[in-house]
Amino acid sequence: MQQLSMLLSTPTLFSALAGIIGLLVGSFLNVVIYRLPIMMQRGWRKECLEYLQISPEAGDGGSGDAGTVAEEPFNLVLPLSRCPSCNTPIKPYQNIPVISYLFLRGQCATCGCRISMRYPIIEALTAISSFIVAWHFGYTPQAAFALLLTWSLIALTFIDVDHQLLPDSIILPMLWLGICLSLFNIYTDAHASIIGAVAGYLALWSVFHLFKLATGKEGMGYGDFKLLALFGAWLGWQYLPIIILLSSLVGAVIGLGMIIFVRHDHNVPIPFGPYLAAAGWIALLWGQDLNHLYLATVGL
Repeated sequence: MQQLSMLLSTPTLFSALAGIIGLLVGSFLNVVIYRLPIMMQRGWRKECLEYLQISPEAGDGGSGDAGTVAEEPFNLVLPLSRCPSCNTPIKPYQNIPVISYLFLRGQCATCGCRISMRYPIIEALTAISSFIVAWHFGYTPQAAFALLLTWSLIALTFIDVDHQLLPDSIILPMLWLGICLSLFNIYTDAHASIIGAVAGYLALWSVFHLFKLATGKEGMGYGDFKLLALFGAWLGWQYLPIIILLSSLVGAVIGLGMIIFVRHDHNVPIPFGPYLAAAGWIALLWGQDLNHLYLATVGL
């Protein structure tokens, strides 16, 4: 007990422990990022077939494969991780975050198929961000909940990059958690939290409809509204301007850079969720300082 108390009271050791936990969580986030969109698509397909009163076999063109796939467990736990090329199950010692990737030289141990660099990158990103959060907040309730929000934002970011989708199954529970935390003044008070959630949603909702009215196109998705509402619920309405400013500036710079240097088709939408997530995370840690700097800059 004394050793545990010393560990938690030492900022460096506590932050290192959070980083190690972040490595493990990052490995799980890789599963969430890959499987959750597939689970959602299968759920939507099943609902559509039920609504149209079409059997899964008929919906698959009569091949019967869809019925078989639907019966196979597919969630965040099953099936166990396996190589996408040779379908060989990945052994536990081959699934150690970052270390296994380096040891296997980025290849499947059985067939030699290349493993995407993104897996260790997400694991390392989760570890580093967890270390920073723990170092910033110390051994406090704020650190525990900030870690949970950080991990959720990483999952949302990469799902949005892959599918231009921000799942309600992640955003809505975190939004309600932010409002619940405000009852105990963890990050802000309930008054600022409720106004922040409403204002966050309506801010981007208004921009969406004004842009659509002016151009006839949809500039962003409803998930972006909910994500900003989430930050309003966690941090209060006072932090919404700096979050919108940061995300817009970064999004504009990266978007223009992709169009100019990478020849990204300007007709292909660029997800805004990652920029919102990054700006919100920065505001979570340094929002007060940024607000003071912003107000000083504009002379308020």
